[in-house]
Amino acid sequence: MLENTARVLLILSQELLDQARVLAGKTTTVLKLPVSLQIVLRALLEVGLRRENHAALVASVESQAKAVHQRRRSGGRAGNGGTGPGRVPPVARPGG
Repeated sequence: MLENTARVLLILSQELLDQARVLAGKTTTVLKLPVSLQIVLRALLEVGLRRENHAALVASVESQAKAVHQRRRSGGRAGNGGTGPGRVPPVARPGG
């Protein structure tokens, strides 16, 4: 399987960044999983570009947060998979 290694540099306004942080905090509380700012921004880009609804955004955030959580849990037991300490492997995209 090919790994996507594309990198994106975003320049965001402070207001938008603050809103994304609030969304990360709210979804962390609702999902009871750690939701990073990176997960929220990735979901906003993916869902926003497709012009989908709020439910699709929450579903995207949830699937990415669960994938990160699962990788961290399995990585700690069976070795870190070559990612190095403190590094999180890329998250698989939903549906693809």
